Amino acid sequence: MTVSAPLSLPQLLERLARLLASPGRVVLGITGPPGAGKSTLAEMLLAHLRANLGSDAVGHLPMDGFHLADVQLDRLGNRDRKGAPDTFDVDGYVAALQRLHDRPDRTLFVPSFERDLEQPVAAAIAIEPSMRLVITEGNYLLLSGGGWERVRPLLAETWFVEVDPDVRRDRLVRRHEQFGKSPADARAWVERSDEANAAVVGGTRDAADVVVRLDRL
Repeated sequence: MTVSAPLSLPQLLERLARLLASPGRVVLGITGPPGAGKSTLAEMLLAHLRANLGSDAVGHLPMDGFHLADVQLDRLGNRDRKGAPDTFDVDGYVAALQRLHDRPDRTLFVPSFERDLEQPVAAAIAIEPSMRLVITEGNYLLLSGGGWERVRPLLAETWFVEVDPDVRRDRLVRRHEQFGKSPADARAWVERSDEANAAVVGGTRDAADVVVRLDRL
C-alpha cells in the first residue's frame, strides 16, 4: 500500500532504520518523473546517513549511468529519444542490482553519467562490501515492461518523488540550458521528450511504497 501522506525527513530516515534492522544488504529505490528531485532526495539521504553511519556504510548507484552512449543511440536511430526507457542498458542495470545481493563480499564497479559530456562513464562508482545500504535512483524503477519489471523485486522499498509539474518543467528547461541547449531548444526537448517520459513514469506512482514531496520535507 502506497503511503502518500507527507513524511518529514526524520520519518523517512526512521523508515530506513527499520529496513536496516533486517540482516543483509538493503537497496532503496528512488523514482519519479524527470526533474522531480530524485537526485536531490538521494543526496539529502546520503548526507544524513553518511554522517550517522559513516561514509563506508552507504552507497549510491544511479540508474543514469546505464544510459546507452550516443554512438549506440545513433546506431539504433534513437538519439532524439534519449532518456526513454529503451535508451538504457536495462540488462546491465538489473545485473548490477542482482550482484549487490549475490556478491556482497565483492566491490561492485558501476558507471556514472557525466552531465557535462551527456555520456556514461564506465566503472566510475565503487560499491564496497561495507556498504549495507545502497540507494539507487532513476525514472523507470517501477515500470512493468521492457525488462524493467525485474528491478522492483531487487529493491527493499521504492519511493516516488513528485513536485508541482510547472516547477518540474522549469527545472528541466534550466538544466538543458545549463548543458548547452538554447532556451528554445531546451523547452522543445522538455515538451517533446521529457514530458513523454514523465507521463510513462507517472503511471507507476501507485506501485511505490512511499510518495515524497520535497517541498514538504
